[in-house]
Amino acid sequence: MPPLLLAALSGLLLFLSFPTLGHPAAAWLALVPLLVAVARSTAWQALRLGAVAGLVHFAGTLYWIPAVMVDYGGLPAPAAWFVHVLFLAFLASFPAVFAAATADLVSRFGARGLLLAPAVWVASELGRMYLFTGFPWALIGYSQVPFPAVAQAASIVGVLGVSALVVLVNGTVACAVVAGPRAARTPLVVTAVLVAGTVAFGAWRLQDGALLRAGSPLRVAALQGNVRQDEKWRPSRSDAILETYLEQTRQAVAAGAGLVVWPESATPFALDGDGRGELVRAVARETRAHLLVGTTEVVRDAGTRYYNAAYLIEPGRGSTSGVYRKQHLVPFGEYVPLRWALFFASPLVETVADFSAGTEPRLLPVGGSPVGTAICYEIIYPGLVRELVLRGSELLATVTNDAWYGRSAAPHQHFQQATMRAIEQGRFLVRAANTGISGVIDPYGRVLARSGLFEPAVVVEDVRLLEELTFYGRVGDAPAYAVAAVAAIALGYRRRRRYGG
Repeated sequence: MPPLLLAALSGLLLFLSFPTLGHPAAAWLALVPLLVAVARSTAWQALRLGAVAGLVHFAGTLYWIPAVMVDYGGLPAPAAWFVHVLFLAFLASFPAVFAAATADLVSRFGARGLLLAPAVWVASELGRMYLFTGFPWALIGYSQVPFPAVAQAASIVGVLGVSALVVLVNGTVACAVVAGPRAARTPLVVTAVLVAGTVAFGAWRLQDGALLRAGSPLRVAALQGNVRQDEKWRPSRSDAILETYLEQTRQAVAAGAGLVVWPESATPFALDGDGRGELVRAVARETRAHLLVGTTEVVRDAGTRYYNAAYLIEPGRGSTSGVYRKQHLVPFGEYVPLRWALFFASPLVETVADFSAGTEPRLLPVGGSPVGTAICYEIIYPGLVRELVLRGSELLATVTNDAWYGRSAAPHQHFQQATMRAIEQGRFLVRAANTGISGVIDPYGRVLARSGLFEPAVVVEDVRLLEELTFYGRVGDAPAYAVAAVAAIALGYRRRRRYGG
C-alpha cells in the first residue's frame, strides 16, 4: 500500500479502538501500518504521514464537536467546521511529531528504532495533556478499559503506562514486518512476556479484590434528571427541573442513599442567589442525607465572578459544608481563548459567558470522610484527580452535563475515561450526568450500576470509603516522564553522532 494509505489506515484503526463503533483490540495493531510506512520514510515525509493518521483518527473520534458549535454555540456550519478543522490540525500535530521522531530513530538504529516508539508516543501524549491547557481526550491507553486485566496496570503506571504497553506491541510487530521475524525474535519474546505479565498481574488484582473489603461502607446515589440542553435555562422550565431533582433525591434516600449526587449545573439558577435554593436545603434537612449539587456560584466583590461549582449540603441543618470550583474550564464552552482574534466566530464568542477558574482542589466533607469532585471534563486529567486523592479523598465523584453531545460517541468516551481514574487511584467513583451516562464504578474499573442515555434515572449502589494509595497514586506520571526521557536521550544521541562526528 502507498504510505499515505497506510497512514490513513492507522488513523482509521485508532478511531475504531474507541466507543461506540470500535473494539479495544484494534488498538494493539492500529499503529503498525503507520510505523511500517515511517520506517521507509525520511523525517519530513514521516511528519506528513503522522499528520494524516492524526487527522483521520481525531476526525473520527471527535466528529461530534461541530454539531455542538452549530446547535448550541450559534455558529454557522461553515464557521463551525473551520474552527473544528483548526482544532483537528492542532491535535494531529502530536502524531505528526511522533512519526517524524520515530523515522529519525529508525535512520540511526535501523528497524529496532521502532522499539522506541512507545517512548516517543508517551512523550506526545504528555504534550497533549499539558500544552495550551491540554486536551488528553482518547489517549490510546483508554481504549483498554473494557479489558480489565490489562487496564489494572494503570494502578501502577497510569493511563500513559497502558498507552506505552499498547504502542510497544505495535512497535514490535512493525519491527518484525520491516526487519523480518527472525531479526525481531528477541523483541517479540520480550514484548509477549511483558503483555503476559501485565495480564497475569491484572487477573490477580481482580481476583484478590482487597479494596472491596477495606474501608467503611456508604450507599450513594447518582441522579439523572434528563433535561434537554435547549430546555435547561428556560425560565418556564426551571421550577419543573428543580422538582425533578427534589423528587429523585427523595427516591434515592428511600433506597438507602446517604450521599446523593446531582449533575453539573443541576439547578437552573445559582444556588445562593435564588430563593428556591432554600428548597434544596430543605430536602437535605428532610431526608437527612448529604447532597452534592452541581450549580453556579456567583461571587461579588471587586467585580462579579461566576464559577462552575459543586456544593455539599449537610443533612439536618441544610447548610453548605464545602464548595468545589471547577479548575479546568472548557475552551469555547466556559471561556473563549483569544476572544479578540475570533471575529469570524462572533456568535460563539457572544454566546459563551466567561467563567472564572477555581484555584485549588478542595475536598468536600461527607461526615468525617473527604470526597474529591471533578466537574465535567476535568475527569480526563489524571493529575487533577490524583491531587484530590493525595489530599485525602476517600471517594471520587464527578458531575457532568453531556446533553451537548446528543447520542454521539462522546458520552461513552467520557464515561470510559472516568472509569480509568477509578483504576488509577483505587477509589470507588460515582458519576452523575444530566442525560447520562450516570453510574457507580468500583476501584478496579468494573461498572456496578449505570444508566442509559436520555432517560430519567436514579442510580443507587454501595461503595466503600478508602484511604490506601495505589502505586500510581504515590508516584503519579513519574514512569511516563522517565519513558519520555528515554526518547529524548535517544534522539539527542543521534544528533550528537551526526554533528559531533
